[in-house]
Formats: sequence, structure tokens, C-alpha cells
Amino acid sequence: MSMVSNSAQVNTETQWRQGSLIPLTITDLTAQGDGLGHYQDRVVFVPSTVPGDQITARLVRVKPKYASGVLKDLLQPSPQRIQPACIVADKCGGCQWQHVSYNLQLQTKQQIVRDALERIGHLTLPEPVPILGAPQILRYRNKVTYPIDGSGGQIRMGYFQQGSHRLINLNQCPVQDQRLDEYLQGIKGDLQEAGWPAYVEQQHRGQLRHLGLRIGRRTGEVLLTLVAQDAQLPELEIWAERWMERYPDLVGVCLNINPHRTNAIFGAETLLVAGRSALQERFADHTIWIDSTSFFQINTEQAEAFFTWIVAQLSLTGQETVVDAYCGIGTLSLLLAPGVERVLSIESLPEAVEQAQRNAQVNGIHNARFFEGSVETVLPTLPPGDVVILDPPRKGCDRSVLESLLLRQPQQIVYISCHPATLARDLQILVGSGRFQLQAWRAADFFPQTGHVESVAFLTKVRENS
Repeated sequence: MSMVSNSAQVNTETQWRQGSLIPLTITDLTAQGDGLGHYQDRVVFVPSTVPGDQITARLVRVKPKYASGVLKDLLQPSPQRIQPACIVADKCGGCQWQHVSYNLQLQTKQQIVRDALERIGHLTLPEPVPILGAPQILRYRNKVTYPIDGSGGQIRMGYFQQGSHRLINLNQCPVQDQRLDEYLQGIKGDLQEAGWPAYVEQQHRGQLRHLGLRIGRRTGEVLLTLVAQDAQLPELEIWAERWMERYPDLVGVCLNINPHRTNAIFGAETLLVAGRSALQERFADHTIWIDSTSFFQINTEQAEAFFTWIVAQLSLTGQETVVDAYCGIGTLSLLLAPGVERVLSIESLPEAVEQAQRNAQVNGIHNARFFEGSVETVLPTLPPGDVVILDPPRKGCDRSVLESLLLRQPQQIVYISCHPATLARDLQILVGSGRFQLQAWRAADFFPQTGHVESVAFLTKVRENS
């Protein structure tokens, strides 16, 4: 790809077919991270482009009304185009927007949430609170999981090229905590020396699948987790002790077993090899313990700022019962508990429930109870609650959860979402019922340099006419 060219001549009557070269002006960014332009009343998606770019694109996947293309020539760069911080940003699929100015990233993410709520949810929106920008746009990730590849006889680790299974080998990454770079470089060489075979996805053979690293941003404690097909890694205990001696901040080495032919990174079983199985972190003046596979927000500082702001908006009186659905290891429950009468928290993973209970105990919180099970089954068995917190996975809430809320009618619902489309779908059901109204919404950038965006919506119960 030539970055700037004024010599490209493109026939504007080019046929709409795979391989064709077309002139294109990029006008928007999509939620998937691609640039978007229009050609002959058709939509064309092109990765690695910026609104304002004038380009020549090669069509690679063509449908009657839209196509995907690749950037062939950058004829005139957008004023919003910047130099990426990473030398493989145009190849690695870990980030999509390192070439986009941060102001434009924020504007786009705000618009992505607004568009979803209006176009999918058909909602009338109150004016938003300005998007919460990240305090750090690089070096913010507290967790990384690198696929391991051994083709060609050399261990490589990194991220897959966007839209492919071609691994881009990395020795450092500008969005992960910089203290993890030395682990990436050093462990890669050790795995080569250990001689353990890397997993080959196509044949479903080999051992090593992923290297996982997690760091406490405030404490500096690090957990190292190898993901393998089984536990047959000769002398793993010896290597683990070497790593514990070499890296002073390494507090534990774990082995996660994933024998399944799946895209899921972690399997159900995690073995402790050396040290301890969880690291300690400080979060909003609380001490929390996090193990190697538990869900915890990737961006510690931004999660703290966003969750603290959410709690402050509730204007709690101390008399409320709060239901914290999808509570994970209890992070938000800990923040809510001091300001309410009680918190009833729901989590489906037994290991996360144990950590949540431990985190409550460590912080002297006695008014939070944690219930193991799916939200679908547990929520109907609990008291209705004055406030219900929803923070579901990307797929959103099961319809039965929404039906239960419509029946129970809490005074407030706070819906935290990592996927604007499913947020909008679920809000349409809740607000469309006439029983709740959308009081406020806000977007937050937890993932600078990518198209991902977090958001929150505050719903209040509609008062019946007296």
C-alpha cells in the first residue's frame, strides 16, 4: 500500500465487482472500526481509513448494495489522520484506530451510542453527558492474552491480523501496561527453549495455546497464565520457579486447561503452578483480589472513574436495597454497599462468587450478599429492590430478565453496556412498555485506539397518574 499518491487514475465507471479500483472519500467510522464511504449510491467499508481521507480502494467483497475494500492509495490524507504509535498498527488486529486522532475517536464513539439508541431503540433521547474520555490513551491495558504460534519451528506471540488467522509477532505493545513488555519478550524465548509444542488450530494438535498476563495497575503485582491443551508440560514447575525468581513483581504462575476446539481462550480448569492464584489491586479505595481468568475491566483507571460517577448519580439515601445483576467479582457491589441498606448481587460463575465474597470480607463490607446462578433464575427469587444494576455481557439481557423487571418495577434501573446495539434493543423493551423512562445516558471510552465503547443508561419508573 502506498501511503500518498497523486498519480492514481481511476475510471469512475468501474464495474461493481471484486478487484475493481474505485475512488472514495471516507465520511464516517463504523462501530467495527472501519472507515465508510459511498460510491455510486453504494456503501463501501475500508479498514485503516479516516473520515476526510480521499483514497483509491480495491473492492474485495462485493454485494449488490455494499462492499468491503482495502486501501490501495491514500490520495489526500484527512486532517484527523495521525501517525500510529505502533509500527505494526496497519497489520495487527489488536487496535483499529491508532491512525485516528483521539478527539475524533471520542466524537465517533459518542455518535455510535446515540445512533444505536435512536435507530435501533427508537428512543427519544435526553441530552447526553459528554463522553468520558480515558485518562491514558496508550499503555492502559491491565490484561493481555496472546495466541501462541509455533509454525516454522519458532515460537511467536502477538495478535491476529484483522480478518485473518495470520499472527503478527510482537515484542511489545503500546496499549498494554509497559511493565508487561519484558514478560512478553522473555517468556517467548523460554517457551522456545522449553520445547513445548504450540497449538495448531487447523489440526487441533499441540500444547501451548495462549500466554495470559494480568497486572495490578496500583500494586504492580503480575499473574502469568499459560493456556494449554492439557497439563502435560514437562518441567513446568521448574520454569515457573525461574520466572518467579526473575520477575520480582510476579506473584503467581497458573496453567489453564482448554482441550476444546473453540475460539474461547480459557477453559474451565485452572491449576496453580507457583505462588498464588490471585493478585491484589486497589480500586476506588477498596482492596480487591483478581484471579487470572476472572472478568475485570481492562482499563482500571477509567472503570474507577466511570463507576464512581455512576454511583454518585444515584443520590442514594442509605435506605435502598440494590440488586447488582451480573456482578462478577463484586467490583461495583463494593462501591454501592457503603451508601445503601443492602446489596443483593448475582453471578453465574462459582469462582467469581467466591472472589466477590472474599473482596467484601477484606473490605469489611457486611451488607452485601452474593448469589450464585444465572440472572434469569435468581432475580425472580430476590426482593424487588429499589435500584437494579444491569451489566450483562455483549449479548445483552435475556428476554426473561427484562420481563421480570417489567413485573417487579424497581424505582431505578442502571444499565451498563459494552455493546450499544444490545443496549438499545433492551431499552426499547423496557421503555417501550411505558413503565420506565430514559432519564439520562452517557458513553465512556474504556478502549482507546479501538472501536469499542462502554455506555450507561439510567431508567426511572414512570409514576402512575393519581
